[in-house]
Amino acid sequence: MEALGATVKLVGKDFDEARNACETFAQRSGARYVHSMNEPLLIAGVGTAYMEALMSLPSADLLIVPIGGGSGASAAGLVAKSVNPAIRVIGVQSEGAPAIYQSFRSGRLESTSQANTAAEGLATRVAFDLPLQMIRHYVDDIVLVTDEEMRQAQALIFQDTQTLPEMAGAASTAAAIKLAQTIAGSRSILSVTGANASMTELKQAWRIMDQ
Repeated sequence: MEALGATVKLVGKDFDEARNACETFAQRSGARYVHSMNEPLLIAGVGTAYMEALMSLPSADLLIVPIGGGSGASAAGLVAKSVNPAIRVIGVQSEGAPAIYQSFRSGRLESTSQANTAAEGLATRVAFDLPLQMIRHYVDDIVLVTDEEMRQAQALIFQDTQTLPEMAGAASTAAAIKLAQTIAGSRSILSVTGANASMTELKQAWRIMDQ
């Protein structure tokens, strides 16, 4: 981003502290704050990717999507159920950052004190109102995966498709492996949502493939 001319400020120990700092800056400066979760236009934009996926495989009866803050999963669920009300949508969250998983089950906005996962795209500590409402309406279930399960899936994707997903991007594949017996025979779409893998992640994936 800096190479493109942006001024980047690194604030806070994790995503949620950085988000809070961004909100404060917007309030003080009058800048337009684009919320990473409670933003209908952002959710609509993310939804176009799932529309394309379902156009490519209209016979799909299962969609598995990762959940960080929930905007992507809420978009996926909205699009999938609008195209095919019978399709099953499963969300995947990190076992070390389960705020939305807990909120999905309790019906309340839950938060956790820490996000204990190396999957940066899933490392959120807070559930948000708009995506949670949509997830509870459009997503059938949420499962949890461990970092090790995501690393194994990351290595598998790299080995079989020559695609380099980040850990969070491999969460759906990790869930599919975990649910293999349950979803056997389904026509499935697994969402691989990011390719920002660090060299550390890639080295770990390489070691797994080398075993």
